[in-house]
Amino acid sequence: MPHDVSLIATIAAGFGLAMVFGLLATRFKMPPLVGYLLAGIVVGPSTPGFVADVGLASQLAEIGVMLLMFGVGLHFSLKDLMAVKAIAVPGAIVQIAVATALGAGVALWWGWSPGGAVVFGLCLSVASTVVLLRALESKGLLKSVNGQIAVGWLVVEDLVMVMVLVLLPALAGLLKAHGGDAGPAPEAREIWTTVGITLAKVTAFIVLMLVVGRRLLPKLLWWVARTGSQELFTLGVVAIAVGVAFGAAQLFDVSFALGAFFAGMMMRESEFSHRAADESLPLRDAFAVLFFVSVGMLFDPAVVWNEPLKLLAVVAIILVGKTMAAVALVLAFRYPLNTALTVGASLAQIGEFSFILAGLGVALGLLPKEGQSLVLAGALISIAANAAVFSAIEPLRRWVLARSALARRLEMRDDPLAELPMSTDHRLLSGQVVLVGYGRVGRRIARALRERGIPLVVVEQNRELVNALRQDGLAAVSGDAATPEVLVQGHIARAAMLVVAIPDTVDVRRMVEIARTLNPGIEVVLRTHSAEEAEWLRQEGLGEVFVGEHELARGMAAHVLERVSPPASGG
Repeated sequence: MPHDVSLIATIAAGFGLAMVFGLLATRFKMPPLVGYLLAGIVVGPSTPGFVADVGLASQLAEIGVMLLMFGVGLHFSLKDLMAVKAIAVPGAIVQIAVATALGAGVALWWGWSPGGAVVFGLCLSVASTVVLLRALESKGLLKSVNGQIAVGWLVVEDLVMVMVLVLLPALAGLLKAHGGDAGPAPEAREIWTTVGITLAKVTAFIVLMLVVGRRLLPKLLWWVARTGSQELFTLGVVAIAVGVAFGAAQLFDVSFALGAFFAGMMMRESEFSHRAADESLPLRDAFAVLFFVSVGMLFDPAVVWNEPLKLLAVVAIILVGKTMAAVALVLAFRYPLNTALTVGASLAQIGEFSFILAGLGVALGLLPKEGQSLVLAGALISIAANAAVFSAIEPLRRWVLARSALARRLEMRDDPLAELPMSTDHRLLSGQVVLVGYGRVGRRIARALRERGIPLVVVEQNRELVNALRQDGLAAVSGDAATPEVLVQGHIARAAMLVVAIPDTVDVRRMVEIARTLNPGIEVVLRTHSAEEAEWLRQEGLGEVFVGEHELARGMAAHVLERVSPPASGG
């Protein structure tokens, strides 16, 4: 060839095979991500045939990491996290500790070094945000309470892993020294000095982003948006993401991942954050594909037949160990069984942070190459199985409740938030409105009812929200309105109306059946986003149905007709 085209060959092979294997993965009801990883294996050095340039693929993967973490930062809402902080923060930290202990335990049993065992355990402890978001979207659970808890849990995991990526290089010397002889005192002092300097640099970067970046980046985006050029806006978003990540790495020795994450988080402050997310999405997806392809290139398929028992142990930790720990933690926080199963299914996989951490562990000489291959194989299997795990949630819940007295007791246990407090004036709870859901729509309905002095009881799965409503003097119970006990606690038998203000209509039929069994004359009002779904609900006779788009159009039309007079007819 007249000139070097290795970059073009790597991109062409990566995109082309990723498309082919991604299509095959979707045909077998698996996430496309599995196909991208398989494409990387095919063009990697461990398989015969064409071998892409691993060095170039790694650099392209770094851009993919930047844009992935930029996207996570754009979607990171401190407000959403605060709404579920009571369960997401301690739950994520304890679950990481349990999964890390399981992974490190088996690695030490295999004879690995303590440092390598810790890194291996951490790789198995964190789930993929990308896989989770796509799974929740496909099931329509992203905006549900269970979805919010799962996303909040994953955000906390991501933040912990970002800090691990920052501190691991500084602690590498200590982890290597740990074992037989910890080394002389000066070496230990040197290590902790390095850790202190690293933390100081990270703190300086975070303060700079919070003080300067929070004001400068949204303003910069606003200046670009004023030009009216879409391509310039897209360029501005990508330049900020990659520029901040690269600058953070050069000036503060911060990882590309942390720099890009904070760039996205500060960009969220802008009124153009949604547009920035939409405009950068195609490029983010493209480089994310190259990231997963490059990860596949590092995988040695020989580990599957050379170390089947080790691989089985890894898969068991990911699919069983992490899931059971998460389910137990959620139940310990007195959330219902379906919430526990949803969070457990959300964590039954590993993904992008595991790959990044495994790569860093190998580069630092902590994790053996075999460990990286086991992590990649575990990721492939768990991601491929995740859709099936999510689909099994509801059948498993029904099966467990039908056969386990303990599960039924957990659903109906003595929970102070699952029943109205003694201070509630039960004389007012006659002819009241039972309002299911206290999101954006439910909050407005509740405000209107309270302003007119109409009694109501809110039924909400978010326990923190129920606690806050009670402190505000509002009658509220925690639980799933599709179970009779919860509606009984809302005094549905004496209610005038049941208002279901949640967008998820999967359990609406059950709610209405329970309400009409206990109160045959009750009036029912439902909400939906789909005209087809609204027609189905009406045909079933489930109640009065309101469609979001129809009500928006009706309100806008009423405003227009009120402000605009028809033209006078000519004589």
